[in-house]
Amino acid sequence: MPRRTGRTPLAALLLATLTALTVASCTQPGAPAARDCPDGARECHASTSAPPGTAPPPPPTTTASATAGSPPAAPPPAPTPGRSRTSAAPGGACASPAACGFPDARTTGHRTALEPHDTGYLAIRENGTVIRGWDITGSLDIYADDVTVIDSRITSDNWWGVNLRPGHKGLRVLHSTITAVPGKGPDNGGVDYAVSNMGGGSIEVGWCDVSVFGDALSTGQGHLHDNYVHDLVPFVNLGGEWQHTNAVISGGGNTGHLVVRHNTLLNPTSLKQGASGGIGLFADTGVVRDVTVDRNWIAGGAYALYGGGEGATGIKVTDNVFSTQYHPASGGYGVVAHWNAGGAGNVWRNNRMSDGRPVHPEPAA
Repeated sequence: MPRRTGRTPLAALLLATLTALTVASCTQPGAPAARDCPDGARECHASTSAPPGTAPPPPPTTTASATAGSPPAAPPPAPTPGRSRTSAAPGGACASPAACGFPDARTTGHRTALEPHDTGYLAIRENGTVIRGWDITGSLDIYADDVTVIDSRITSDNWWGVNLRPGHKGLRVLHSTITAVPGKGPDNGGVDYAVSNMGGGSIEVGWCDVSVFGDALSTGQGHLHDNYVHDLVPFVNLGGEWQHTNAVISGGGNTGHLVVRHNTLLNPTSLKQGASGGIGLFADTGVVRDVTVDRNWIAGGAYALYGGGEGATGIKVTDNVFSTQYHPASGGYGVVAHWNAGGAGNVWRNNRMSDGRPVHPEPAA
């Protein structure tokens, strides 16, 4: 089924904007380059790169392999009866994410005192850079390997909060708060991505509190875990269409494994304002393969989950709770669409509604 993304002019405008910024050394006046942070500054370890070959301090979990940047957001399909159904048997009901042990504002975000950094647009170009304890007004563009952002807050009015460039790997965004300024972003006032992986390397996002963006976590490969994504903000983009919103979005064509595990993923956007998915696995740039969606709390969107569609393989959806907090069927049109039940290695097991009813998807149309 062809899908309109509503982002036709975005790529050209973004390229032009970033080219101009790069020529201007990618740093606004008063925004120190990453290498200029004093070594003795309290909680500021971001600007001095690690010695060559030295990895940043290990996070509490193992980084999964990740690559491929994700594509533009996906619009909801027209409502189609019978895409998903629930059985009548109750059991295992949950009143809220916290009641069943899922992430919320108390268990995510920065854990330490923060030091203000009005960086504006800031490019990171040194491998092994660690940003710790920064309260950033601006955005980070990563042209380096093994960069870690930890215990920080980012308030962006750019296209993204953190972006990993093609050809780079090892980005970790951990225990941080990532938000945006509604009405101040470059996409006709909107801000598109909290964390974006443009391809070619790994990404891990864990224990983060993410809000306001149109597409919160955008990646084809990697490890997204223990995050709280909420309060996405709809906007009419530069193309004059409602921006399609997703808590997690992936565009297919990935060559590695994407793991989405133990997150709270809320998409409150109304159907009339561009709601797409809680998790959107779309074949926009290639076949969707090797994705694990495990033990998440998912709510909202046109469908709560887009399952990859025809040709999708190795998609494992297990032990998730689909919440009814925005819609009786979790998504406005249902729980799941485009599930390829016959795909090799595809598994749907032990998924239920928040009232305890098991969920059984229908095959992709």
